[in-house]
Amino acid sequence: MIFRTEKDTLGMVKVPMDKYWGAQTERSRNNFRIGIEGSMPIEIIHSFALLKKAAAYANFEFGILSKKKRDLITLVCEEIIEGKLDDQFPLVIWQTGSGTHTNMNINEVISNRSHVLMGGKLGKSKSFIHPNDDVNMSQSSNDTYSTAMNIASYKKLIEKTIPSIEILRNTLEKKTKLFKNVIKIGRTHLMDAVPITLGQEFSGYVSQIDHGLNSIKKTLDHLSELAIGGTAVGTGLNSPKGYDIKVTDYICKYTGLPFKVANNKFEAIASHDAIVESHASLKQISVSLIKIANDIRFLSSGPRSGIGEIYLPENEPGSSIMPGKINPTQCESLIMVCTQVIGNDLSISIAGASGNYELNVSKPLMAYNFLQSSQLISDACSSFSNLCVKGIIPNYTKIKELLNRSLMLITILNNYIGYEKAAKISKKAYENNSTLKEEAVRLGYLTIDEFDKLVRPDKMI
Repeated sequence: MIFRTEKDTLGMVKVPMDKYWGAQTERSRNNFRIGIEGSMPIEIIHSFALLKKAAAYANFEFGILSKKKRDLITLVCEEIIEGKLDDQFPLVIWQTGSGTHTNMNINEVISNRSHVLMGGKLGKSKSFIHPNDDVNMSQSSNDTYSTAMNIASYKKLIEKTIPSIEILRNTLEKKTKLFKNVIKIGRTHLMDAVPITLGQEFSGYVSQIDHGLNSIKKTLDHLSELAIGGTAVGTGLNSPKGYDIKVTDYICKYTGLPFKVANNKFEAIASHDAIVESHASLKQISVSLIKIANDIRFLSSGPRSGIGEIYLPENEPGSSIMPGKINPTQCESLIMVCTQVIGNDLSISIAGASGNYELNVSKPLMAYNFLQSSQLISDACSSFSNLCVKGIIPNYTKIKELLNRSLMLITILNNYIGYEKAAKISKKAYENNSTLKEEAVRLGYLTIDEFDKLVRPDKMI
């Protein structure tokens, strides 16, 4: 590999000749060989580029950055946003907790790429655009990384996570309506209970998801607050008055999203309660989704020795040794995703508590976990909706069989013969492997006609 020499305040560093990053990026690359190279989420990189473009325009309007430099910075930022320079961001999330290395990675790439666009050669002459003085003008890593985190997280929820959850929610609602007249036995404590319709059962799942969606949407307002303009500690040192508003306005213009200046930049830099709060809502819906996935796979268990009240789509063979076996794989996948999200939430909670005075020092970890959770839930909900829920069909024969055999149909008789007599009928039917009707008549509590008139599952729902 051919190298060139780059310089920062600590001295000279050798950098791969074909890369646009500079000395500070290379130092981080060499000093933090932890995990997978390039694991910094690309959404953070793209959000940074959007921010740098907005900052360049704001600095130009304040008369502190030339039009030529603004346009060069903008040109490179647009290349980054379009994904043309994705391979120029090799840093890992396990770096400085402020994300300074990634901020400088962005600054150096913009500086060196603009130098090449002007006809310069890497390592041969000084770039017209300085990474600190121009690209990072009026900024600090502390407020820029915090801002990029919120932009990336907000966009991910709006563009991916919420729409996918809504797709699953709507698919479940369709099943609720289709199954509204399918009467089945309910279950509590995993034991037979009184009747319910399959539609009513599915309506509970829809309600769970509705609550989860509402929780996520409520956190968006706090997440939309941007720390930009706070610079190092929240005071805005070295940034023009009104700079925060100007940059945020440009970000809103570029994204079409309602971002706003943070109410308190000290909080926005020193802690990330918005990320903690918003991810907690992802944990909440993950808890709901695990319950839903477990219910559906248990209801489909069998095909001959389980509950078997519903059929799931047969997507792929389920065993390498048992011919013909089909497993509820979409349910299992969703459960694993949600388990990962719940684990991510604990990490984010600890990271959110890791602010020291004026700076949180676990920003990259929080960003990584949040974006992973958001993407996983999005992908898993789409997959579960399309490859599982959409194809669910009731097993009418099994549903009717289990309903009619249930001893808990006796519950309707409490108001007519009393709890103790009803319990005696149920116990005798279980002991004798007989029906409730047979035992009610044998014990002399009811006639056949009286039993048939009272014990009607369709009147119990």
